[in-house]
Amino acid sequence: MPKISTAGRNLALEAVRVTEAAALAASRLMGRGDDRAADRAAVDAMHDALTMLAITGTIRIGEGGEGDSPKLYVGETVGTGDGPRVDVAAMPLEGSTIIAKGEPNALSVIAIAEGGGFLNIPDVYMEKIAIGGGLPEDVVDLEEEPAKNLRELARAKGVDVGDLVVCILDRPRHTDLIAKTRDAGARIMLIRDGDVAGVIATTQPESGVDIYMGIGGAPQGVLAAAALGCVGGQMHGRLVLRNDEEKKQADKCGITDFDKKYSVPDMARGDITFAATGVTSGAMLAGVRRHRGVAVTQSMVMRSRTGTLRYIEAHHRLGRLGAAGLKNT
Repeated sequence: MPKISTAGRNLALEAVRVTEAAALAASRLMGRGDDRAADRAAVDAMHDALTMLAITGTIRIGEGGEGDSPKLYVGETVGTGDGPRVDVAAMPLEGSTIIAKGEPNALSVIAIAEGGGFLNIPDVYMEKIAIGGGLPEDVVDLEEEPAKNLRELARAKGVDVGDLVVCILDRPRHTDLIAKTRDAGARIMLIRDGDVAGVIATTQPESGVDIYMGIGGAPQGVLAAAALGCVGGQMHGRLVLRNDEEKKQADKCGITDFDKKYSVPDMARGDITFAATGVTSGAMLAGVRRHRGVAVTQSMVMRSRTGTLRYIEAHHRLGRLGAAGLKNT
């Protein structure tokens, strides 16, 4: 069957319905202390929603390889089979620990691209640096020390280094990075989880975040690159392969240069649709709110072909939600 391009079809609303379904399901477990249950609920809801989507989709980033998860595993075919052939990068719940504790910034995220649009990547760590749009090319570089990157970014923005806010995952592995950032004079926003949200925040002036730095998941890096590819921004990523087993995983993905520095187009290219729905409220999106039989969600959806970013607030009558969460919306 010939490849069907996504260029003639806007998948934005369909993508949002998928992330809304996962967010609604996960939000019911907010603060319950069970991160696995929250993750399962989001996976089940997103999978059900994807089965009703008019695409011929293949999961490229999901819940691991076949055998690791019964749903949304890499290589699984999703959709009705009646629509365009696309690749899907799915993260039903970014921040399962966040949900379990009732903390902010949990998201449900999905990206859809033409076949071959996403970097084939193992589920390992990735070192990342990302900034928003409207800045000189390569103003920051993964190879440089934090102090130099911050000086160059401050100069490009016409501000002092002390005015910059750096988003970093709060992890022991970042002790040195945090110390160097503080020594450089920048301010820091430490986040418990959610580095997709951390990268996207650099593109949103209202978030207050100027730059994201640190080591997080490689699949999350590809999803973040998909968002940046839609609305602008720069990002460098490099795999962190800690042992021979992880190198073998990378080799199976066709990666031969283990030290390669990836840019946004290396990780996500072509006609991309990216959608995210807030599960708990954060700097970018409000979380799911329920009152009087209605659930309210807030989502963002982006499309690389047009460079458009839309915010969507949806009111869902809970008595009419189907198994996928949004059957009749």
